[in-house]
Amino acid sequence: MQENINRLAERLYDKNQTLSLEEARAWVELLWEDFAATRAKAGRKYESEDVIEQVVSKWVEHYGPNLHEFLENNPEYKKMFDNQYPEH
Repeated sequence: MQENINRLAERLYDKNQTLSLEEARAWVELLWEDFAATRAKAGRKYESEDVIEQVVSKWVEHYGPNLHEFLENNPEYKKMFDNQYPEH
């Protein structure tokens, strides 16, 4: 799984030079965990790491170039991000 996350973080970093590689990794981890947790809360079956990687990859491709704007426009999430990833 870490290999998948590293690969996606590098792709996000390539798409959005506003983010550091560490921030890109934090975003990928959050997106990965959020997808898995949301499916579990909805009572859906566990998806394989390959499926989760495909979904997160699509999000990175679609939202990646502007992902940094989300925190700028949503200070309540910025606090959560900063608390979970203090090196941000």
